[in-house]
Amino acid sequence: MAHEKPEELLRLSDDTQGILDEHDLRPLWEVQEDFGTVIDDPEPGIWKWADIERAIDAIEADVPIAELPPGFQRRVAVPVNTSLGNAISNTIYVGVQTVSPGETAPAHRHSANALRFTIDGHEEMKTVVAGEEFPMRDNDLVTTPQWEWHDHVNDSDETAAWLDVLDLPLFLDSFNKQQVFENHELERQPVTKTQGYWDSQYGRGRPADERSNGEIPGPFEGIREATPPYRFGWNEMTESLRQRAANDEPDPHDGYSLAYANPATGKEPLFPTMSFRAQLLNEGPTDPHFHNATEVYFVIEGEGVTHVDDKALEWGKWDIFVVPPDGTHHHDPDGEAILLGMTDRPVLEAFNFYAEAEPSS
Repeated sequence: MAHEKPEELLRLSDDTQGILDEHDLRPLWEVQEDFGTVIDDPEPGIWKWADIERAIDAIEADVPIAELPPGFQRRVAVPVNTSLGNAISNTIYVGVQTVSPGETAPAHRHSANALRFTIDGHEEMKTVVAGEEFPMRDNDLVTTPQWEWHDHVNDSDETAAWLDVLDLPLFLDSFNKQQVFENHELERQPVTKTQGYWDSQYGRGRPADERSNGEIPGPFEGIREATPPYRFGWNEMTESLRQRAANDEPDPHDGYSLAYANPATGKEPLFPTMSFRAQLLNEGPTDPHFHNATEVYFVIEGEGVTHVDDKALEWGKWDIFVVPPDGTHHHDPDGEAILLGMTDRPVLEAFNFYAEAEPSS
């Protein structure tokens, strides 16, 4: 069903609103009202974790999840590119979501591809996707494919925080399409699969001799197999990343990086619209280059600066920054740093539009 926007949205306290305004942040239920409008070119920008943390703590104190309007029951602070007004870029949406101890962000599903990257997690903080509970430990990445039921359940005694990353702006703004959205009849979807089920079906093997059961295809079953629900554990990813750094030569522009592969294909991109990589920088400045894809970064570890045209984006742990299309950029870490890189490059490659180059001397 099409999502209906509420006529009246919750009002934050003046103190919380001031924090958000000061640091170019807006709550999710406000920015979603602006999707589908004419978009401008995004600018380079950075959102410091200290500022984001103040905002999400203030929102958490102001707004219990249960009091949010139906369909907006996610407590999220959204980095807003000042040239756009509703998201960090015109193709990729990033938000920082929190769930307090004992809370549940109710089950729903939608047409957008989504994932969660845990910032501050816990074994008992779980995202439930397609019937399986996925623990959200620090730096774990959990996919939420199109049209799969998902809810977030905090059974721990600590507030959990993570990145939400979706292709909403691409679909709603660039394609000018309506989001297809549905709330589950229950707050928590039934857990119908044991933990590790989806990993067992895609991480180590494939179901043998599968055949169609004659069912009518559901929505968003396109020309390729959908990205399955899956949890990428950080311990395994960082071990692979360090093995690469110990044995291979770095890319001159991106250092050492490993893409999150679609478990159904074993290849990138993770989603048809977005690609993700863990990226290790440890050998001084990278070489400058530019491309027509958007890149968004989350700093997992370390400090440094990324130069984009004439702007210097100085970053540290858990900061978020964006490199817009065609911005000449290079990274200069202060020692070792690990980033989560996010890009809309698969969309451009699908139409054979992607291009990159080094600046002429």
